[in-house]
Amino acid sequence: MAETVARAARSARGVLFVHSSLRALCPHVEWAAGRALGVPVNFDWQEQPVLRGAMRAEFYWEGEPGTGAKIASALRGWEQLRFEVSEDPTPGNDGARWMHTPELGVFFAQTDAAGNTVIPEDRVRYALEVGGLDALEVHRELRLALGQAWDDELEPFRHASDFAPVVWLHQVG
Repeated sequence: MAETVARAARSARGVLFVHSSLRALCPHVEWAAGRALGVPVNFDWQEQPVLRGAMRAEFYWEGEPGTGAKIASALRGWEQLRFEVSEDPTPGNDGARWMHTPELGVFFAQTDAAGNTVIPEDRVRYALEVGGLDALEVHRELRLALGQAWDDELEPFRHASDFAPVVWLHQVG
C-alpha cells in the first residue's frame, strides 16, 4: 500500500495538444512524444479546420514529474507545429504549461492547481520597474509575462476542438 501511495506521489499527469501539424510530420510527432514518455504512443489525428492540410490531436499522458518539459523540448522548434503541453501539479511540484508556435517559439509558465498562469513576484516587479508610470508599458510587460501573444495565436486552433468527441476515462479502484 505504501509503495502505491509513493508511486502516485511521483506520478504526474498532463495533456499534449497538437494544434496543427503537417500530415507528413504526424508520425514524427508521435515518435518524439513517445521517446519523451519512454513508451510508444499513437494519437487519434483529426483534420484541423483552421489550417488546410493540417492535423490536430490531443493526448493525455502520465509520467514522472518533469515529463511535460521533456515532451515540450522534444517538439520545440519544428516548423509548422503548434502545440501546448500541460503538466498538473503534484506534491512538491508546481504545475506547468508550455506553448509553441513556429513564429514565437516556446513560452513556459508555472501554473496553479486550477491551471491559472502564475507570474512570479520578481517578474511583476520587473514589469512595474520597466513600465514606471506608463500604464501602457506595464500592460505590455504583463501581457508578455502571461504569454498573451502565444494565447492569441493558438486560440483559433483551440476552438477547433470544440466539436471534437470527448472520451471520459475513469479509474476503477
